[in-house]
Amino acid sequence: MKNLAAVSFASVLFLGSGANIAIAETSASLGSKYDGFAEYAKENQMEKSDVSCFINKCGDQTKQLFSNPRGIKGVSCLGRCKGEQSCATRCFAEFGSEDLNNWLSCTIEENECVKVPKNIDNSAENKGYDTAIKNFDPRILIGKWYKTDGLNPNYDLFDCQSNTFEVTPGSEQDASELDMGIFFRVSRPSSSGGGFWENALSEHMVVDAVRGGSNPSGRTMHTAGKMYGLSFDENWYILGQSDGKGEVPPFVVVAYKGHTLQGNYEGAFVYAKEPVLPDAARPAVQEALAKAGLDFDKFTRIDNTCKPGNALNDDAAGTGTLTTDWIDLVVGEGGVIDWVIPGWRGEYKK
Repeated sequence: MKNLAAVSFASVLFLGSGANIAIAETSASLGSKYDGFAEYAKENQMEKSDVSCFINKCGDQTKQLFSNPRGIKGVSCLGRCKGEQSCATRCFAEFGSEDLNNWLSCTIEENECVKVPKNIDNSAENKGYDTAIKNFDPRILIGKWYKTDGLNPNYDLFDCQSNTFEVTPGSEQDASELDMGIFFRVSRPSSSGGGFWENALSEHMVVDAVRGGSNPSGRTMHTAGKMYGLSFDENWYILGQSDGKGEVPPFVVVAYKGHTLQGNYEGAFVYAKEPVLPDAARPAVQEALAKAGLDFDKFTRIDNTCKPGNALNDDAAGTGTLTTDWIDLVVGEGGVIDWVIPGWRGEYKK
């Protein structure tokens, strides 16, 4: 998905609500902060979920997930986010696994065990930018770039972001396909002890600018696939660039539009070869964005200081949970039972 430029992720990342909310706490001990899950489930028609589907159609995935304490924490964490993307990204950073990805893919996309709102109109992503570079050479992207400034707070503003591009084997002649490595951090609020989780992902990009054929949106490149078990499609539009051979330092301006089965998303960001966009490149970046109807003053600088410290990532995270925490994770509001059987307390009979 989204390389988290849109979590390029995403992203989008889970039951996307589009809300711009600060990252929520996810510890079971803070469960009282997650009130309102029943209302959220009701609003999104989750009470219509097919309970038998979890066993009859996704039995193997469900058994595999819930035999792992990490999996139960992941599901409860996502339920308590109530669709907020930044919170969901943190859940995946803390509790993500192939078991969780497989379960989400089976229960949400493949069999619709959980009923979620679906935006069937994805036409907006094909309304591109007339100012996108017409003869973009993808080779300019080869190597490592920092994301220095971003527009969408849900997808673009994670700390310590870098992308590394290389030509996909077999397409060396025209660099018509690129493999992109993605790295970013998800910070834990200082009120919860601080620190960060690290994410390393990958995406495969197809470059439309060198392939010719039908391209009504004028997109520069596109990507599609699955991230965190959920499908996504995303178009990229290169709005400006410098190869660094003149007086302007290297930069690339990217706008993107995409969708998952749960909704649409879009944003924009700036690449540079340095963690902070050089001042000498700012006028050219501002001009490229202005031509596309975007205002650089609305972008936020990304924190690429990458402060030293040990990442909180732990493959065994969640295996030492106390009994009282397990009770909250399973039957607490936004917990596993709320997820699998929304309304089991009788909320929708009132």
